[in-house]
Amino acid sequence: MTRILSILLLLALAACGRGEMRPGVTDITHVMPELKFAMQRANDGAWVTQDNYRGKIALLYFGYTHCPDVCPATLSNLADVLKDLGPRANDVRVLFVSVDPERDNLKALKEYAAAFAPQIDGLRGSDNEIAKLAQRYRVLYSVKQTPQGEEVMHSGSVFIFDAKGNAREVLTTTTDEKALASDIAALMR
Repeated sequence: MTRILSILLLLALAACGRGEMRPGVTDITHVMPELKFAMQRANDGAWVTQDNYRGKIALLYFGYTHCPDVCPATLSNLADVLKDLGPRANDVRVLFVSVDPERDNLKALKEYAAAFAPQIDGLRGSDNEIAKLAQRYRVLYSVKQTPQGEEVMHSGSVFIFDAKGNAREVLTTTTDEKALASDIAALMR
């Protein structure tokens, strides 16, 4: 049910945007709000806001460290994009927001993000802070306790913000790494 709602929400978002640029990429310029958050960064424990990332291209992605498939694949693809950018990758940050703060403590989140690329910052907050940020960008997720353990579901969208914090694109796939690197390079100009 959550996946169906996520797909419907993304389709609605695409209809509101300036259109799909290529499969899986929608221009959301002037449609979604600017980057705004306050969370704890895992690699140094500092509390950060959007202001800490001004001047850099920011990619916002919600997930969790125990994710068996989508998160590692997405972060791996984004790490490859960063490699494709070469030295320009220093002007990009991937903001990996944990939707599972109960299990994703700072140490686990730091190690997980570092396994992909140094430009990936793991972020965590309280349940309310995560929910507020997810609601701001219309991201769906759920964390439920089941007899088998914790069950987490989340959207696989990646939001791209320019160096001023303006929302520019939403991705439903990160598999076209060369094109994504080209998009990011264009935002840097």
